[in-house]
Amino acid sequence: MRLETINKLCCPFDKSDLNSRIITKDEHDNVLECILSCVRCKRIYPVISGIPIMSPDEYRDFKFEQPILEKWEKLLKANPETGFKISNGKIEAIE
Repeated sequence: MRLETINKLCCPFDKSDLNSRIITKDEHDNVLECILSCVRCKRIYPVISGIPIMSPDEYRDFKFEQPILEKWEKLLKANPETGFKISNGKIEAIE
């Protein structure tokens, strides 16, 4: 997903702006993994394989999202100011 597209998204519940924390990009700077968070209601929406998961709460199965969020939390704790880029099948830090 292109960053310009992510910046156009809003919270589906209260239409507030979303903050984005990019986790990984591909070699063309398309966002592969990202955490979107609502400024107002504090809901979190993951972007997985370039697809934002923004379904209503009653249709989301959080147990399927939890493993990826835990993986991302470990990456972010190791490098809080850094994102990651996938290039030639390898993960590299983005400065």
